[in-house]
Amino acid sequence: MSTAKLILEGQEYEFPVIVGSENEAGIDFASLRAKTKAIGFDPGYGNTGACQSAITYIDGDQGILRYRGYPIEQVAAKASFVETAYLLIYGQLPTQAELDKFQRELTYHTLIHEDMKKFFEGYPAKAHPMAILAAMAVSLSTYYPDSDEPDVVNLNIIRMMAKMKTIAAFSYKKSIGQPYVYPRNDLSYIGDFLHMMFAVPSESYQNSDVLERALNLLLILHADHEQNCSTSTVRMVGSSRASLFASIGAGICALWGPLHGGANQEVIEMLDMIQADGGNYRKYMDMAKDKNSNFRLMGFGHRVYKNFDPRAKILKQSADEVLNALGVSDPLLDIARNLEEIALKDDFFIQRKLYPNVDFYSGIIYRAMGIPTNMFTVLFALGRLPGWIGHWKEMHDDPSTRINRPRQIYTGATERQFVPLAER
Repeated sequence: MSTAKLILEGQEYEFPVIVGSENEAGIDFASLRAKTKAIGFDPGYGNTGACQSAITYIDGDQGILRYRGYPIEQVAAKASFVETAYLLIYGQLPTQAELDKFQRELTYHTLIHEDMKKFFEGYPAKAHPMAILAAMAVSLSTYYPDSDEPDVVNLNIIRMMAKMKTIAAFSYKKSIGQPYVYPRNDLSYIGDFLHMMFAVPSESYQNSDVLERALNLLLILHADHEQNCSTSTVRMVGSSRASLFASIGAGICALWGPLHGGANQEVIEMLDMIQADGGNYRKYMDMAKDKNSNFRLMGFGHRVYKNFDPRAKILKQSADEVLNALGVSDPLLDIARNLEEIALKDDFFIQRKLYPNVDFYSGIIYRAMGIPTNMFTVLFALGRLPGWIGHWKEMHDDPSTRINRPRQIYTGATERQFVPLAER
């Protein structure tokens, strides 16, 4: 085994080097504090490996993303979302019999307890669907027992996957004041979600194959992305042996932020602003390059990818196909294309590797599908769900898992004597 040497105050220490299956190297500092009394300092954990995982591989420099070894381009082109979920959660592609059983279980457990409708009724009319989604995810723990028994763990995984789309659709219906539409057993996972979203009980509604294919693709591309903010949150909360439902609820809250899952909503709002200003996209590209400007170009660049986000390449083509198939002419898409064209040719963006990311086009497609802006992050959560579950399960099944407990560098006051209030 190779080792790394650290010299601290003249003293030399050795630490083992861990090498992953794709030759990623990491220095094992698990004994750093015990040996040196010092800790590593890495704000944002950008250079810290918190776990070993076999779920997703990313090479940001090369623009590579693989689920369980399968390139995202192949998964997106050939798989269904349910098949992708099985792969991420259980570690291998399902046989036809396994996939059929998984789909049947997801269908059987789609209904939520009738009492939970009272929770929805208690929220304000303008409550954000993500707030409802997080609260309802945690509320599932009050209805279903938590246990380390493998059969119970797997049943709760099925329940989480099955009921999340019902909760998401009900959250939307609550936000627009429409009656809830119950799940149907004769529809696919995605088809059932679209039906619950857009059908009205007193009217007939026919699912669109175009919308179903588009949403299938979007959910697959969002299904996992290694140790991002929300996935790390799920693992951190789960490390305390919190239930799957509690851990997923925490992940939803982490995803809600505009720098994470809310980024595609930020893109649409930016494009709306540019359109309202006469569509002068060049003005805003100049502002993005001006260090004295507060304008930030949303949907460009990524903390991991220093190349073109492979998911953005797939969605760019899908956006054209979806809008053409739906007969939608969206001026925001024209603005987005113009922004991308400038960024891919301008040295300022090229040198800084500010390529369009997955959020840049996903919002355009959601908008074309008729999904309101405040539901974009909910759709992201629905897509990311199997990745969260896969990571929770991987950690839960690992007997060496320790409760997460980061350290800090204290910068407060040194010891001082407390003065009673009467003497101050």
